[in-house]
Amino acid sequence: MGWWQVGADTLAESRFVISPLAETTAGLIALARGTKPHPGGRSWLDAHLAPFRARVSADPVTAELVRVGVGPRWITALFTSPPGGLGPALSPGSPASAQAVFAGEVAAIRSMPADAALAELAVDVDGPVSAVLCRRDLPDRAANLLEWVWTRAVLPYWRRRRRVLEADIVARTAKLGQGGWVAALGDMRPGMRWLGEGRLRINAYDYPPRSIVGAELFFVPVTWERGWVSWDVPELRRYAVMYPCSGVLAGVSDGVLAHHALGALLGPGRALILVLLDAPKSTTQLVALTGQPLGSVGRHLKILLDAGLLERRRAGRSVLYYRTAVAESLVAAQPDPRASVTRRAPR
Repeated sequence: MGWWQVGADTLAESRFVISPLAETTAGLIALARGTKPHPGGRSWLDAHLAPFRARVSADPVTAELVRVGVGPRWITALFTSPPGGLGPALSPGSPASAQAVFAGEVAAIRSMPADAALAELAVDVDGPVSAVLCRRDLPDRAANLLEWVWTRAVLPYWRRRRRVLEADIVARTAKLGQGGWVAALGDMRPGMRWLGEGRLRINAYDYPPRSIVGAELFFVPVTWERGWVSWDVPELRRYAVMYPCSGVLAGVSDGVLAHHALGALLGPGRALILVLLDAPKSTTQLVALTGQPLGSVGRHLKILLDAGLLERRRAGRSVLYYRTAVAESLVAAQPDPRASVTRRAPR
């Protein structure tokens, strides 16, 4: 297994941040592999897969870079969000522009020396780099592709995705306060858990341990079913763990809910909250996910509680809301408006 030796100061000073480039990298992985980025991502994939494939196939160098750079177990350093570009600019609640933060992050990739990029790629592919990729403009090619994915496939959805990512950080921080790092890291990504004695297992693969004592450590949620890790080269002073946010995009989107029978029954605001409560969530999380004001979320929760559709329980300093059995049956009984149903007359 792969694990990091983490110093007490490194862990204590680590922080959760949001990275537009990490989210763009997650989108690139989904498009390169032709798979949904999350359970609710079929329409997103349908809209962007064909243009992405056309964009890549038009440039043999980029096509080869994607082929070798998005492996089944890793994503090459040329596409990963550089820890040197991560910082407090997009901490939860920050008013900073995602476009400005993305520009700074992708600039770190564009400025990578070509020799260093090729060396990193050789390490990632565990062998010689194909001749088509031995070019001085390789970092530019990677940066250009990431800019294309950001502009076409991520930025139009950023407002909602940011709310989802912020909600995950709220939940993860609550776990940290209630159960320490064991609770906060235990289900962060497959194969990752706190081993004790300063050891953080980051995956289940047989990689040699790495000491990050004295380094900076970031935790970055992404809307992708898997995660990855990255660190800055050659300084090796900043490390980042990109991890999948906890399934909140699996619910029905705002646009679908507007035509959903449940929305007609309860009102779109309350229906959205009920759908999102597939797992217990706090008021703060629901505000982040829905974009509704705190007062509106509070009123919706009270009505749903009074109707017997929700229950609540205290977890540390938070109050978590969750669906009752009646609500579970109600949500499960709703037809999917995206499905096409052909009815046959009885014979």
